[in-house]
Amino acid sequence: MSGKFEARLAEIGITLPEAAAPAANYVPFVQVGDLVYISGQISMADGQMIKGKLGDGMSVEDAYAAARTCGINLIAQVKAACGGDLDRLVRVVKLNGFVNGTQEFGDHPAVINGASDLMVEVFGEQGRHARAAVGSSSLPFGVAVEVEGVFQIS
Repeated sequence: MSGKFEARLAEIGITLPEAAAPAANYVPFVQVGDLVYISGQISMADGQMIKGKLGDGMSVEDAYAAARTCGINLIAQVKAACGGDLDRLVRVVKLNGFVNGTQEFGDHPAVINGASDLMVEVFGEQGRHARAAVGSSSLPFGVAVEVEGVFQIS
């Protein structure tokens, strides 16, 4: 099934991956009313984890790209939560982004903009959201970024 958001993804050259299965004892998403809570999506593309630590060899630009990848994975989970019909998305409500960085690194917002910018690029005004950008001394498997989100669907 395709619609306006699928067309937009194709227009900007994004093919959504299959929604990732959980790596531990949790579910990929939970729906409560019209809100869908998506579990944290790590920076993984084509089966390869994007690893690194900001302030210790990884650039903000590379981490921005990793956050964008997390955003693509979030959209894949939203599509799964919507039964394959991404046009059921009403709004991106909130993103929480986690950045693997040294104690000295402080530009977390610039990294998480990778996911935030993607949401607006794909969903327009419906993609504008509340957000947190948090630094972490480590993330699962040494990935550079993890992003979770809350989405409203019809």
